Amino acid sequence: MRADGFLRANAPFLAAGALLTFMSGFGQTFFISIFAGEIRGAFGLSHGEWGGIYMIGTTASALVMVWSGALTDKWRVRILGPAILFGLACACVAMATNRWVWALPVVIFALRFFGQGMSSHIAVVAMARWFVATRGRALSVASLGFSVGEAILPLLFVALMTMIDWRLLWVAAAVVSVLGIPMLGWLLGKERTPGALAKTNSSLGMLGKHWVRKEALAHPLFWVLVLPIIGQSAFNTAFFFHQVHFAEIKGWSHVQLVSFFPFYTLISIGAMMLAGWALDRFGTARLMPFYQVPMIVAFLIFATASSPITLFIGLFFLGLSAGANATLPNAFWADFYGTAHIGAIKAMAAAVMVFGSAIGPGVTGLLIDFGFGLERQFVVIALYFALTTGLMIWGIRRAARDLPNHTNALKPE
Repeated sequence: MRADGFLRANAPFLAAGALLTFMSGFGQTFFISIFAGEIRGAFGLSHGEWGGIYMIGTTASALVMVWSGALTDKWRVRILGPAILFGLACACVAMATNRWVWALPVVIFALRFFGQGMSSHIAVVAMARWFVATRGRALSVASLGFSVGEAILPLLFVALMTMIDWRLLWVAAAVVSVLGIPMLGWLLGKERTPGALAKTNSSLGMLGKHWVRKEALAHPLFWVLVLPIIGQSAFNTAFFFHQVHFAEIKGWSHVQLVSFFPFYTLISIGAMMLAGWALDRFGTARLMPFYQVPMIVAFLIFATASSPITLFIGLFFLGLSAGANATLPNAFWADFYGTAHIGAIKAMAAAVMVFGSAIGPGVTGLLIDFGFGLERQFVVIALYFALTTGLMIWGIRRAARDLPNHTNALKPE
């Protein structure tokens, strides 16, 4: 099917996915972190204390995701999605009105759970279940919501912060979240039935079956992917979480730094769409082992960047990996474990991802307080991604032998 025909035929479902991924932005680190200076100032927090609070709230959301993520196997998106968006709106209001430091971890939990956790989880599970032959393209299009949010929200809200109190901006975020509820209901007025698609033979996983979560957790492949998932989430999150501090140590203004983010977003969109096409063409078994290689280059550049042009290059490589990350891992679980129980299995991966986003800011913030600078940390992070790349090459190639089409899974076409 041609790209324009695919988009027209599936526009409501793809738009619903993109809407949910965009709304998740209000609970994503790239949005919350632009208020880091104001939050630390309002509550008298150091970098380490703020990172610790963020880690506690995010870790709690990861634990709850283990249970709540499986709800996508039982409830339709048009039922679950509006409830999650309402919860996200309430979390934004809580951030705007909270005056107690002890409540800050609870507010962070709510933002991360309803935003980064469930909004994005519902979207990617729906795409993985609703689409089979065009799963890569569907995930790419739905993930455009992430990219639009990354491009627009930081630049817009940093600019608005110069004129409007930061707490009022959280009220505006709540209003946008509420407006998404009727829009989602309208798009999914005739939601397709996922159960029928989940049982097609082309959606079977390894050994020609649909895996349940208990079986997936007992298989070594899941644990091979844990370190890459944690690393991608932890250190991509840490980079944006410490954006204010990063700008300070480089001698740049915050606005100057975030002005480069739309470029990063454009690169990630291009990489995301390319990865979606390549996924449908070549499969996840060939592509997954190498998608973190650009992270190695990116963090080495960030460690040594001394001018805007070097930052530009670093963001280029970071965008390549971020774009691929929006499609490849989400399709990977459906390809290797089947779609019948994809919500429960993906919930575990989502919990690992959310946990990674918790420890990244917490650990890096603590190291900053202890005098281990961000630039030195970036060198260690680059070495970490070299390790995870080697691990994926070994583990995925071994597991691909058990795929239903194992004879063609790793051969070039």
